[in-house]
Amino acid sequence: MAVKKNGIVVVGSVFVDIKGFPHDRYIPDGRNAGYIEYRHGGVSRNVAEDIANIGLNPSFLGLVDHSALGQDVIERLKRQHVNTEYMEAVPSGMGTWLAVFDNNGDVAGSISQRPDLMPILDILNQRGDEIFQEADAILVEIDIEEEILKKIAELCKKYRKKLYGVVSNMTIAAERWNYLSSFDCFICNLLESGILFGQDYSDKTPAQMCDIVERQIHKAEIPALVVTMGEEGAVYADCEGHKGVCRAMKVDVKDTTGAGDSFCAGVASGLTYGKSLQDSVEIGTRLAASAIASYENVCPEIDPEEFGLS
Repeated sequence: MAVKKNGIVVVGSVFVDIKGFPHDRYIPDGRNAGYIEYRHGGVSRNVAEDIANIGLNPSFLGLVDHSALGQDVIERLKRQHVNTEYMEAVPSGMGTWLAVFDNNGDVAGSISQRPDLMPILDILNQRGDEIFQEADAILVEIDIEEEILKKIAELCKKYRKKLYGVVSNMTIAAERWNYLSSFDCFICNLLESGILFGQDYSDKTPAQMCDIVERQIHKAEIPALVVTMGEEGAVYADCEGHKGVCRAMKVDVKDTTGAGDSFCAGVASGLTYGKSLQDSVEIGTRLAASAIASYENVCPEIDPEEFGLS
């Protein structure tokens, strides 16, 4: 496995996650005694750290603000061996995600304040050729500002780089429908897939959903699509006729928020470094399980040889 200077380049936002956990059974609309934690967050930031935690030295192209917390985000990524040379500090460069969890570790409600990511376009205009030439692949939040997404798609085409899509806000992402064919693989959850395709899939079995995914990739002209289904696992299909179901692993659930990001990191890493779609989804499933069993937003450090990646 020959990793280039920038490895997988992850493009997107940094958030401060404020999480509230109840001490006992969560009561909606009630006063719940508990505790509050502050974590570094953001889908793309989490994905970058997840990729680093399996030893693949990614790069992160994103923004922080000028606060001590913003500098702390950069220092943590550096400690985890994420290349941060393309990050910049700007006013209001980070978003905030406020969430309350129930006693099962699931999100009971949340509110997010998105940052302005347009300075990323300036970075791409100035250093995009350098970044993409030295990248193994690109992973981006599809709900990023459209001008940025357009520039990324152009650079991927120019340098023949694989492009993977992940979701932060599916309502916004659904407006980027015309970019779906630019992605080598798009990854989302069951609810997000329903928003994307204008259907309610909540009652579908994994086998039924697998057939739906196979049909939808041809309609939307997406080379490959992976849909996670929580405790039911994940389903996948690509335009070459490969499809299947990957069952979820049984773990002691502590915090589910980082599971989707870890899953995306595993799928993108597998596909970038020579694994089949099936094997890549299995890697994602293992990383998601390890994240769920932790109170961290990311998976623990794992030897890449466990996945056949070195």
